[in-house]
Amino acid sequence: MKSKNLGVLGGGAWGTGLAQALAQGGHQVQMWALEKEVKESVNNEHENKRYLPGYKLSPNLTVSNDIEEVATDKEFLIIASPSLFLASTIKKITSVANISDGSTIIAALTKGFVPSSDGPKLVLETIENVLPGIYKGNTVYISGPSHAEEVAMGKITGLIAASKNPKNSIKVRELLHVPGIMVYPSLDIIGVQVCAAAKNVIAIVYGALDAISEHSKIFGDNSESLLLAAGLNEIQTLGMAMGATHPETFTSIAGVGDLDVTCKSKFGRNRRFGNEIIRDGILTEFKNLDDLIENIGKIGYLPEGAVACKYIHEICERKNIKLKICEGLYKILNKEIRPLDFLDQLLLKG
Repeated sequence: MKSKNLGVLGGGAWGTGLAQALAQGGHQVQMWALEKEVKESVNNEHENKRYLPGYKLSPNLTVSNDIEEVATDKEFLIIASPSLFLASTIKKITSVANISDGSTIIAALTKGFVPSSDGPKLVLETIENVLPGIYKGNTVYISGPSHAEEVAMGKITGLIAASKNPKNSIKVRELLHVPGIMVYPSLDIIGVQVCAAAKNVIAIVYGALDAISEHSKIFGDNSESLLLAAGLNEIQTLGMAMGATHPETFTSIAGVGDLDVTCKSKFGRNRRFGNEIIRDGILTEFKNLDDLIENIGKIGYLPEGAVACKYIHEICERKNIKLKICEGLYKILNKEIRPLDFLDQLLLKG
């Protein structure tokens, strides 16, 4: 594919990692970051020292603090904003000419659920509700087992490009056809998005169990595999309840693949958060889950699963479904139950 001019909205680790892969593949990539320090370190030293330190970035990747500049005259725009700030980020670009007329193809990396007055929404629905009407059914969701650090290094990574519009899905797949990345299509936009959001919840619990297992006589590798399998079952239950169309989504890289790497990789922020709940008592400085979300910046990194947990709890109440692991984490983060007590109940009593 010939070189394209594209923008990435969000200068965090995942946005930077994919932007680097695309820039290394010969595309001209401009990334929007809120922080001036990210702009200065990427443009001057070719490194995102705040969010992806230690990885040299391509000269084809530059950063601006002006979101409209990044969105203007781009053939593709990739949204990498955290779910907490997704809607407000999209609102800032709706007046850009090539967004207003729908000529830019928009894809999203954001993982999680977004609150609304009538319940939590998925990422693409949130984006399309803010964008001009021409984008309804035409945005693309990118997901898969893809830690930013390995993507930035060019290590082989598989991704899913899901969209109701097969042509746009193909165009995004072609854009992402760069060294190190393999992309597969999907029409199951709901299933893929639920997998991307819910696996972070399971990974927090997995991280907590992993920390406990280091000094436990009853929990070990077998217990962790039991948790992972049960977690995948909960993700599928949630996905089908929300309208997923293909059961095989959950056994693909969008489901079991992403869940596995998120739970087990040393790069996983949600696994790390679960570890720190046990090892460092990181929850002691927060009153409950709402207080944690409101002050999530104190953690120093973003465990998306903590936010997703709140909205999965709400979805389960609305749809009258029971997910023991997701509900257990909700109670842990809300200070209703201790982690070890919950894991004892889950794995010993069933």
